[in-house]
Amino acid sequence: MNPEPEIPLWEPTAEILAERRLTAYSTWLKANYGLDFYPDYAALHTWSIKHSGDFWRSIIEYHELAWSGSMDPSARDLEQLPGANWFPNLQINYAENLLRAADSDPALLSINEAGTTRRLNYGELRQEVHSVQTFMQELGLGSGDCAAAILPNIPEAVAAMLGAASIGITWSSVSPDFGSAGILDRLGQVAPRVLFVCTRYRYGGKSFDVAEKIGDVVRQLPSLEHVVLVSESEDDALNGLEVPSSTWQDLIDMPLPGRLEFTRLPFAHPLYIVFTSGTTGKPKCIVHSAGGTLIQLLKEHALHCDLGPGDLALFPTTLGWMMWNWLVNGLATGACLMLYDGSPGYPGPSVLLDLAARHRVTLLGLASALIESYRKAGLNLAGSHDLASVRLIFAGGSVLSKEAFYYAQENLAPGTWLASCSGGTDILSCFICTNPWGAVWAGELQAPALGMDVQVFNERGERVVGEKGELVCCRPAPSMPLGFLDDPKGNRYHEAYFDRFPGTWAHGDFIEQTEHGGFVILGRSDSVLNPGGVRIGTAEIYRQVDRVEEIESSVVVGLERDDDIVVALYVVLKPGKTLDESLVDRIKATIRSKASPRHVPRVIHQVADIPRTRSGKIAESAVREMVNGREVKQLEALANPEALKNFC
Repeated sequence: MNPEPEIPLWEPTAEILAERRLTAYSTWLKANYGLDFYPDYAALHTWSIKHSGDFWRSIIEYHELAWSGSMDPSARDLEQLPGANWFPNLQINYAENLLRAADSDPALLSINEAGTTRRLNYGELRQEVHSVQTFMQELGLGSGDCAAAILPNIPEAVAAMLGAASIGITWSSVSPDFGSAGILDRLGQVAPRVLFVCTRYRYGGKSFDVAEKIGDVVRQLPSLEHVVLVSESEDDALNGLEVPSSTWQDLIDMPLPGRLEFTRLPFAHPLYIVFTSGTTGKPKCIVHSAGGTLIQLLKEHALHCDLGPGDLALFPTTLGWMMWNWLVNGLATGACLMLYDGSPGYPGPSVLLDLAARHRVTLLGLASALIESYRKAGLNLAGSHDLASVRLIFAGGSVLSKEAFYYAQENLAPGTWLASCSGGTDILSCFICTNPWGAVWAGELQAPALGMDVQVFNERGERVVGEKGELVCCRPAPSMPLGFLDDPKGNRYHEAYFDRFPGTWAHGDFIEQTEHGGFVILGRSDSVLNPGGVRIGTAEIYRQVDRVEEIESSVVVGLERDDDIVVALYVVLKPGKTLDESLVDRIKATIRSKASPRHVPRVIHQVADIPRTRSGKIAESAVREMVNGREVKQLEALANPEALKNFC
């Protein structure tokens, strides 16, 4: 068991602070705005929310983005939540601003499970984007249309998205491991005119043939006018399609007229349609703007994650998770992105660390669950992997426990900045993010993101510090959605985020702000347990369960019994372990002593597996519905729906 001293787990040195890109931005602010915040992050954050128009304008100016028109925002518009109108007189193109680096600079490093490696510099990527643009223009597509993809995490997906964005076509995507029903639940709503597809993908050392599934999807998308097959082999084919089709090579071989041109459109022009997980109903289609996405994620990559030219960023993801959209935006900094296509556990648990060490990755994204698995397996990876090039380990996907923070500093990457963030599909970015000037405290998210007025509200809508409550954002931010698809009056959008506390975004996270200015995520609000009227975040229980070495993973939900909630814990044990009375008593004793008697589950069961969403998160809502005798909808949203049988 790790000690919990009242000292930071990690702090940047004076030399590190001097080299931070946030420091360079602060120096620029002093020269251009007469403001000196270095190294006071809290003061910089306060300015960024109280003078939000100036702050977001400075992001555009500092990064010298390409735009036309006027940057003057309306102060009145920026006070509306929802409904803020950011930079209404500014025209911008997303793809243009992601492709500004020099031709010879490395842009994409693509690696799959088989070890196949491909490299594209910015000049080569621009050439492929030009081919996609020409192809779409010849089809008659443009602003107001939608293009979509069912592809692995490969360079063609990036080029296709940027080709669409270059002329104002809205983009949407899913990963090829989705079932046909899950794909149609999503793409059927966005009505794409062109679809980029594959016929097979690799995962976990296996090759999966999806040609039949793709053909089924194409036949059920009446909006489709053309299909583009992206394949490694000339032998791959899609037969019996009722719409015209081409191969990726056909696009690349097209003669290109003139040079690549970018259509600048209003700041709020729709760029992406992304989807909620759909574990509790049909996935919602969230529409995000080109301008808002660009400046929000550029701020996160450059100022929060210290990413820029000469850097290599790796965050394993699929096209069905918003982290793909997040990662791709890193091109706006001039960095190179590593696109890993495959399982983070194949051919071994440390494959991502192998890649990071071999290719000198500087920003390494690891799922929190993966770090937790390293810890539980007792792996000393610091002794086998040279991660000296890594400046930041970005833990994403779920809450990272205190124990995992200690483990990472001792056995993964000693002396390396490790941080976790909170945000998601809803804003395609983070509410709580890294603080390049600040210390890391074990178990805490470092700070509210710049420009994000993050607070914690109690049930009466009052701000609290040091108490559990709801994560809210009290002022507009440019990455807040334009709205939901097919919600013309905004009723569903308003209900999702603004009904709880009028005029304030309620994100749905149960959270606590600490005395350090950081935050502890305690679970999703809709999974908060309420035994005897006391609110308990599931993360509070997980943290204590993770201390029990025999437990591989777990899920905790509320059983509805006699007008009350009974806390129920389901555990997957390590091979060879059994949930006997002694282990049950030890689990309860650990939770009672480290949390409170109210946190102790009344029911503890052993199960063979736990259902997870396709982004790797524990599907608490699906388990809750199952154990309370209700139908679990949208099984397509789960990566392993068969695991629900354990909860019958």
